[in-house]
Amino acid sequence: MRKTSLWLTLLLLFAMLLAACGGTSGGDEPEAETETTEAAEEPAEEPMEEEAPAEEPMEEEAASDCASPDVLCVGLITDVGEIDDKSFNQSAWEGVVRAEAELGAKIDYIETQDAKDYATNIGLFANNGYDIIVTVGFAMGDATLEAAAQYPDIHFIGVDQFQGFETANFTGILFPEDKAGFLAGALAAMLTESGTVAAVLGTDLIPPVVAFKEGYENGARYINPDINLISTYHPGGLDVAFTDPEWGASTARQAVDQGADVVFGAGGKTGNGALIEVAGVSGAYCIGVDTDQWETVPEAHPCLVSSAVKLITDAVFDMIKAANEGTAPEGNHFGDGGLAPFHDFAGTVVTDEMQARLAEIDAGLKDGSIPTGYNP
Repeated sequence: MRKTSLWLTLLLLFAMLLAACGGTSGGDEPEAETETTEAAEEPAEEPMEEEAPAEEPMEEEAASDCASPDVLCVGLITDVGEIDDKSFNQSAWEGVVRAEAELGAKIDYIETQDAKDYATNIGLFANNGYDIIVTVGFAMGDATLEAAAQYPDIHFIGVDQFQGFETANFTGILFPEDKAGFLAGALAAMLTESGTVAAVLGTDLIPPVVAFKEGYENGARYINPDINLISTYHPGGLDVAFTDPEWGASTARQAVDQGADVVFGAGGKTGNGALIEVAGVSGAYCIGVDTDQWETVPEAHPCLVSSAVKLITDAVFDMIKAANEGTAPEGNHFGDGGLAPFHDFAGTVVTDEMQARLAEIDAGLKDGSIPTGYNP
């Protein structure tokens, strides 16, 4: 039946073509009707496209536009590093996230891929009306200072960025890495049975990393002047030193093979690699950095006795809140630091006696009676 219908259709079309060739008015009318119908159907789709709700997201975006004085916008830019490093950058970002939760801020971040992009990335936020820009890392200091001069209506917060002079719209946040490192070294020296402890570090191009290392070594010597120390900086530049967990793991393994039974991992994802490697070594311990890595690197739980912390999240949030209220300090703001809790190791591996000794050392570091030996 389908074949019969097809032949009938073809015959009818052939008859219509013959009529059209004859130039009769009866043949012209259907053709004209067909053209008119097609012309009417084609434009009918265009208003549908114009009336589609594609504009609505843009209108919602405009309602929360950072140029509006009613909207607090906070942007964060990492140095050449990643926001989910479970350490330094992540701690700073969590301070910004807290501003979203407690201050209703609109927030965003940019992960810098190349140091030459610092100014460009800052400009992306600045030119989109952001009120506060947080730049993370010592290496971003110069670019942030230049941006503060270029955009006087924006408040800049530089994490680990020292200012030699005060700038009205720039607050540098600094931490006592040498003191936190000193406590970590003292803890390591109390824990070691081999008499050898190690540190796997980011690059020595970053002063806070050097401060951690010097403090760690001097804290270990404070407990045992004859202790054997193995400290290794990553040999690469800023683009890889904090994002190389494979190197961190292999370096930690080398230190363990040389007798180290406590390893301090201080270098973002590079340090995380060291912690996770040591977690697989029976009888060895590890110490994290920047934040309480018990919360961020659960793979290290078997060895993670504590972390040398910088209270970055609190400091970043406090400065955002102060900047929003117009009370942010000019120049440098000093955050706090120390040792994280001992979690499952408290009272057992880290004995009550050890904890009391560490508390005494901490008090001495704070009142200056115990110097860390670090000279920046």
